[in-house]
Amino acid sequence: MSHPLMRAAPVNAPDWLTERPVAHRGLHSKARGVIENTVAAAEAAIARCYAIECDIQLAGDGEAVVFHDFTLPRLTHGHGRVDGFSAQELMALRFKESEAKIAPLSAFLAAVAGRTPLIIEVKSRFDGDLRLAERALAIASAYAGPAALKSFDPDVLAFFRAQGFAGPIGLVAQARYEAAEWPELGVSQRLALAALSAFSVVRPDFLSWHVGDLPHATPELCRGWIGMPVLTWTVRSPADRHRAQEWADQMIFEGFEP
Repeated sequence: MSHPLMRAAPVNAPDWLTERPVAHRGLHSKARGVIENTVAAAEAAIARCYAIECDIQLAGDGEAVVFHDFTLPRLTHGHGRVDGFSAQELMALRFKESEAKIAPLSAFLAAVAGRTPLIIEVKSRFDGDLRLAERALAIASAYAGPAALKSFDPDVLAFFRAQGFAGPIGLVAQARYEAAEWPELGVSQRLALAALSAFSVVRPDFLSWHVGDLPHATPELCRGWIGMPVLTWTVRSPADRHRAQEWADQMIFEGFEP
């Protein structure tokens, strides 16, 4: 019987994946008026020689936009779901306390222009809808700079693997999935995610693991047995940083500068 963390292909983990600390949603700062997942946050990270992690959501017209939440009110003056608006409509919205606007992924990548590694998290409702994955794949495959794709959703990652994405593919995971935090998932889905049941299908190149769940056997097996790098999120405190330094290969940080 094979181990669930077995993989049949080498890990695709170039040095750039872990050589720099990764700014979570860019180097954003409310005090400086730099909003998460904006071009300004990306420019701030580049200026300090950090890599960038960003999130993407699906607009109503099928475009990929750089935004974390499924809904608009936390960060913008808009209301409703992100996928209830076209990309052009989203680009017209202003962030709260800023003149920044939501950027399409293509424009965000054009602004970064290969100056630092980029890790793109593809958001998912775990409903089998792969339109965002398809658009992300098309854009990332045409990008000349160092870029990786990652997601919590194994179906999204299996799609990237099946389509032959040339860059690193990362599995975002944690030790447990509580119903209150993951209401869209049934019990069996939450258990399967925690057990990394789709690992052999996805064959990730790196693991993006919750810092609060370190140390843990899963990232240790990935690092020690498979030779797979582990990035850990989201590092916000000295205690988090200590765990990251001891149990991971690089941190995804927020709220301070390493």
